[in-house]
Amino acid sequence: MIEILNPTELTRARETGALVARVLHTLKDRSTVGTNLLDIDRWAKELIVEAGALSCYVDYAPSFGRGPFGHHICTAVNDAVLHGRPHDYALADGDLLTLDLAVSLGGVAADAAISFVVGDARPPESVAMIEVTERALAAGIAAARPGARVGDLSHAIGTVLGDAGYPINTEFGGHGIGSTMHQDPHVSNTGRPGRGYRLRPGLLLALEPWVMQDTAELVTDADGWTLRSATGCRTAHSEHTIAITDDGAEILTLPRPS
Repeated sequence: MIEILNPTELTRARETGALVARVLHTLKDRSTVGTNLLDIDRWAKELIVEAGALSCYVDYAPSFGRGPFGHHICTAVNDAVLHGRPHDYALADGDLLTLDLAVSLGGVAADAAISFVVGDARPPESVAMIEVTERALAAGIAAARPGARVGDLSHAIGTVLGDAGYPINTEFGGHGIGSTMHQDPHVSNTGRPGRGYRLRPGLLLALEPWVMQDTAELVTDADGWTLRSATGCRTAHSEHTIAITDDGAEILTLPRPS
């Protein structure tokens, strides 16, 4: 299913996107050395409920997961990259943490992810990997405009990731979003320009470049959800929800000035 939002729904999408950004960056500020992943999940729940929103994850039970996810946020550490299920783990100095959050407010969902290094350590390879995913995300957003094809966005993202020397996995990528979290079209993190669905004003897309340092192969953790790099290497993931407008792309999940 591909949804095209009307102006009223787009206004709601902006509100949802602002909430996702606010919660993510609040959680980032609270995530320090010694913070437990279960505390991050608890804080996420409190902030979502306080805003009158709903988590898109708690009851989420797709074919690739083991039953309902059961938590309010994805927390992926170091070699974990996607669908990181919160568990009893205290963050250490230098850990690379990805927070991925999707909520629904007023019947419209938004989805975003940020990766960052915890504490004072700054491993150069981790910092570089995060920066590449952010640049790839910016390139994909820059390619998004009415009349462009999904393949144009995939090509822009993949060019940045590939030029930086990272292997690219195509099993999971960006997606349409609207009244539900995951919709068509699928937006691969590499692709051929001029191919795929033609973008229209009112379409929402969640673009999410992610990489693993030295492999494109994923393995599933014993929890049935968390996806890790097959080699144990570190990973990074950046994501925004955007709206296609008459003028290009509007980023809905950017933090707003307080």
